[in-house]
Amino acid sequence: MAVPPDLADPPDLRVHFEQIFNAHFAEIHRYIARRLSDDTADDLAAEVFLAAYRGGYDASRGGVRPWLFGIATHLISRHRRTEIRRWKALSRTAERLEPSHEDAALARVAAGEVVGPLAGALAALNRGDRDVVLLSVLGDLSHAEVAAALNIPAGTVASRLNRARKQLRKALGDVNPLEETHG
Repeated sequence: MAVPPDLADPPDLRVHFEQIFNAHFAEIHRYIARRLSDDTADDLAAEVFLAAYRGGYDASRGGVRPWLFGIATHLISRHRRTEIRRWKALSRTAERLEPSHEDAALARVAAGEVVGPLAGALAALNRGDRDVVLLSVLGDLSHAEVAAALNIPAGTVASRLNRARKQLRKALGDVNPLEETHG
């Protein structure tokens, strides 16, 4: 029987690496691709699992999944300037001939007509607030998982998310981009 990758007493990553890789690679790759690009995601997702294999996992910090997202977020922060340039470019060019993964992610986050302003608003957030928002929305992580991924208290996650929502709402004319529109 396969060992689930997120146990209360997690497996040794070196022993069960293939199972952990198979269980989490696709979502880690998807998260990175949504924040950067498919090409970058290929390389960074591989780096995430290389870092995971090399060690450093501390079971007291929580499950394997948030830890992997934390590694991914750290690697993404190295590409921060590129990410911000992409968000700013997206804010200037809301219409595209071929929709990118970012366009699809932003369309899920908010109504299509706010893609450009939302991208600009995301670029304007400080890195910590942006990481919390994107881990929550693109990574589909809970507050506790975001806290574990970023190695910050859950209260900090809540306050950053609240601050980011206010800034995004203000930038979008009092529209909450983190709530799905029902119509």
